[in-house]
Amino acid sequence: MRTPWQWWAWLLCLQMLACGNVPAGTPAAPPATRTLLHAEAARGGWNDEAPPAHGWVPVELMDVWTGRWPDHDGVVWYRVRWRQDDATRPAGLLVNYLCMAGAVYVNGSLVARDRQLVEPLSRAWVAPKYFLLSPPLLREGENTLLVRVSGLAAYQPGFGTVTVGEPAAVRAEFEREHFRRFDIKLVNLAMAAVLGALFLLIWLLRRQDSVFGWFALTELSGSLYGANFLVSGPWPFPTTDGWQAFIAAMYVCTGACYAMFLLRYSERRFPRLERAMGATCAAALLAALLAPGWMGPGRTPWIMAGALFFYAAIGFFLVRAWRLRRVDTTVLALCVVAPVLVSFHDFALFMGWVRGDTYLLGLTSVFTLAGIGFVLAHRFVGAMRRVEGFNAELEGKVRQATGELAESLNRQHALELAHGRAGERLQLVRDLHDGFGGTLVGTIARLQQAPADMPREAVVDLLREMRDDLRLVIDSTAREHDDLAALIAPLRHRNTRLLEAADIDARWRLHGLDGVELGSARSLDLLRLLQEALTNAFRHSRARGVDVTVECDGGRIRLEVRDDGAGLGSAGPAAAEGGAGLASMRQRAMRLGGRLRIDSDRDGTTVGLEFPLAA
Repeated sequence: MRTPWQWWAWLLCLQMLACGNVPAGTPAAPPATRTLLHAEAARGGWNDEAPPAHGWVPVELMDVWTGRWPDHDGVVWYRVRWRQDDATRPAGLLVNYLCMAGAVYVNGSLVARDRQLVEPLSRAWVAPKYFLLSPPLLREGENTLLVRVSGLAAYQPGFGTVTVGEPAAVRAEFEREHFRRFDIKLVNLAMAAVLGALFLLIWLLRRQDSVFGWFALTELSGSLYGANFLVSGPWPFPTTDGWQAFIAAMYVCTGACYAMFLLRYSERRFPRLERAMGATCAAALLAALLAPGWMGPGRTPWIMAGALFFYAAIGFFLVRAWRLRRVDTTVLALCVVAPVLVSFHDFALFMGWVRGDTYLLGLTSVFTLAGIGFVLAHRFVGAMRRVEGFNAELEGKVRQATGELAESLNRQHALELAHGRAGERLQLVRDLHDGFGGTLVGTIARLQQAPADMPREAVVDLLREMRDDLRLVIDSTAREHDDLAALIAPLRHRNTRLLEAADIDARWRLHGLDGVELGSARSLDLLRLLQEALTNAFRHSRARGVDVTVECDGGRIRLEVRDDGAGLGSAGPAAAEGGAGLASMRQRAMRLGGRLRIDSDRDGTTVGLEFPLAA
């Protein structure tokens, strides 16, 4: 059985084997890369193509030359030396930072050169540079890297560290640096542009919610400011001063819009302060457009103003969130804390209080995205809950109103049925009274005044007349929803037989009556008027032929009964002046909405009527 000491010794051996320990005395492998932190620097002119022979001073990388030459606008040459043990193998070279533009020489050979080494300067500082040095460029022993850096004193010109070594290792270091300094900022700019466009669309669709509009302006102006860390030239501005003035103005606008976003989200308004921020933004934009040569080098006060907007608004929002204790404001407050802390580093780097080559604020965009995404989701869920509650309440109200309406409709339907039955009874009574009743009374009077030996045929005629009138009432009442063509058909059949029995030729012309409905009352008036006209032609005209026309055209109905008899004058004075039958016909014509027309001469009699289809 092993003792505890034996167990410890065994574990130590396993650990040494796992870690790849080598026996003592074996030399360690040389490092894959070396970072060069020491160099020499010398000033030069804008048009210098070769380094100066004198004036070289030792510097420590990273170097910003304004600490040594405060007002120097132009060129500074940096010379870095390193030893290459094996010149037969390629080597990787990483130039981490140079501001603004430069040219790189290795052992006197030009390796790379930016497009613009004089104004407008290229912006090479936004990303590191990697070079694969082939064996012909290298020397066994000491090698010299010479870098020509063109810069302006107002924009922190200088040169960063240099890394040389195995190409794969240096390439990996370059990719890490490129991702940290360029790729993340590119993603941040893309997210800011997308967020800005999204919230701008939301604000355009919902103007009353200005918080989304201010956040959209914050992201859009922030994306323009973020272009400062990505673009390789000052286009569309002709000088570096113009570009830097524009970037400073965008920073001021971003700070003001962000402050307005937090104020609106906190549901607070400060009119005087808001007008002051708006005036500052307008002044910054005007200065950038009209005086870029002054604002670009002197952009520090404008950056301070934008930073003041940021920090003051965030401080106010943190206090407000602490007081409100709402979930959305608390989460958003926590998400803005990280960018605030990181911004202190970036601000110190901009002011030159710390040394470095990378601004870190772009790394915190994920916190802003998470915070705004949560806020938007929270607001959306809250709105959906309110909508669902409103829908439930509305559904209950609609259900209640539907029940009340159904009950009211049922009552109204019952009343309408009762009224309809009463109306039908009243209409039937009126029809019987006006039509059949009048005929019956007239018949009784005629029978009372008739002589005792009145012929049987006369009595039959009276009864037949009463029967026809009763048929009209029955037809118009029982067939209420038939069209005129169907209602006229029985009347046409009976009267045609009657006229043919008297050797009178009846010619009927019906046109456009299919589908035309007048209602029971108006249909009965029309049928009785037509029957009265035919009866007069049968009794008094001594005609050989009768032409009957009923047609509907253009929303109007035209009725005409024309015979070729002797006229009304031949029937006696009472017929000529118009008896009870003609008076009844005129009343019916008035109820139909028309005027009865009677034309009579020796060539015959024409009874005409035209009235509108609508009542």
